This record gives sequence, structure tokens and C-alpha cells, in this order.
Amino acid sequence: MAGADRDSGAPRVRVRQAVLVARELEPAIEQLRSALALGEPFRDPGVGEFGLANAVFAVGDCFLEIISPVREGTAAGRFLERAGGDGGYMVIFDVTDLEGARSRAADRGVRVVWQIDLPDISGTHLHPRDIGGAIVSVDRSRPYGSWRWGGPDWIGRAAAEPSAALAGLTFAVDDPRVVASRWAQILGVVEPARQDPTVLSVDGGEVCFVQAHDGAPDQLVEISLDLPALDVREQPIELLGVRLRRPVAHAGTA
Repeated sequence: MAGADRDSGAPRVRVRQAVLVARELEPAIEQLRSALALGEPFRDPGVGEFGLANAVFAVGDCFLEIISPVREGTAAGRFLERAGGDGGYMVIFDVTDLEGARSRAADRGVRVVWQIDLPDISGTHLHPRDIGGAIVSVDRSRPYGSWRWGGPDWIGRAAAEPSAALAGLTFAVDDPRVVASRWAQILGVVEPARQDPTVLSVDGGEVCFVQAHDGAPDQLVEISLDLPALDVREQPIELLGVRLRRPVAHAGTA
């Protein structure tokens, strides 16, 4: 679909960015870049507002971000303590029906912890205790497919064709069915993938929910990446508290 046509038709929901948190940023950057053969990351000074430093890698027209606390008392620091180490922290969706998603979140009592509206992008971070699974941000890029959070090269510019390199995310939660239903309602995703109520279909991929181990915090535990660096690997990579793997072809799918 050409960039000029992306705003037409039914509302769209895409996973655009997955966020990992690490105690030590520079070693984490080198581990991820080496494992996935990624290019130079963008470092966003704006995350200093949250007491963080970061690195954002482009994977197709999607993004992998690593954040790390640089001061005491941050939400990311508290997550590291709860999880006992590095882990999957946040997901950012690019949605065309942002006002609908914001309204549905408010109707369900989900608190907003941060919100911004800029000419080229809007963002809304939802409280993880209210939505479950992780911090969820519902964002709206303008034009659709551009991505300010990816760095200056992505402001006002979209790829000619979406490449959907983030093909799937899996979250470990206390109650997979309940959390999946809540996310589906807020995002406006009405049909579960393969009739499984714990798997949501989004543009270009899936969002899955599995049972967390007793006492473990809700978190992102697996990322499916359509990347050449993973094509030669038989097994998933365990890195920064998450599994990185190739997309899996499900029975009955092309």
C-alpha cells in the first residue's frame, strides 16, 4: 500500500516499536546490534524527561528500543528491581483511530501516564497496572507510517512499503484471556487470531499472551523478528531478558 493511501479504509493497528530495559545501556546496545546485524541506533535526548538514556534501532520500518535509567526513582528502575534484571518493558502501537483508542481506554478506567500531540505524531502511554502486560502506548503517526521516535530521518517520512519486521510479541501475564480482551477492546481489534482468545491479530503480525510464572511481573517475553540475521538460527536467541526468534508459520496460514 503506497504511503498516500495509508489513511483510507478501516482503522489500522500496527506494532511499531518494542522497548527493552537494561541496567547497562552500552553493553546492551552492542549485544543487540551484534546478534541482529543492526545499524547505528538513534539516541533520543527527549527520554531524559523520564530519567532515561536510550538507543533506537530500525528494523525495517519498525523499531527496537533499549532504555536504561540514569537517575533514581524511575519507572524503568522499579521494573528492573521487580523483574530481577533486564527485560521487555513496553510496546508502542501506531493506530489510525487514536481518538477512538483514547476514548475506549478512558471508558474502561485506564489511566494515562503521559500524553503528547505534535504535528507529526501523537502518543498516549497507558498505565501498566490498568491495562496489564506492559506499558502500552497508542500513537498516531502523520503521515501514517512515519515515526518521529525513530529519529530525524523518520519525521514526516514513511517507507514506500511497510516491511513489518516486528512480526509478533508475546507477553507473560497473570490472566492471559482477561488481558488479551482488554487490549483488544482498547485497540479496536475484534477478531482473535486462529480463534484463540489469547492471540490478537494486528496489521502485519500478532500479539500473544501467555501465563506468567508465579510471582513474576507482567512483561514482554518474546519478540518475533523477520530479519536475515535470524534466518540461519535453529533456536531463539535469549537476550536482555527476552527471546528473539523468527516468525512461526501456523497451521492453516499461508
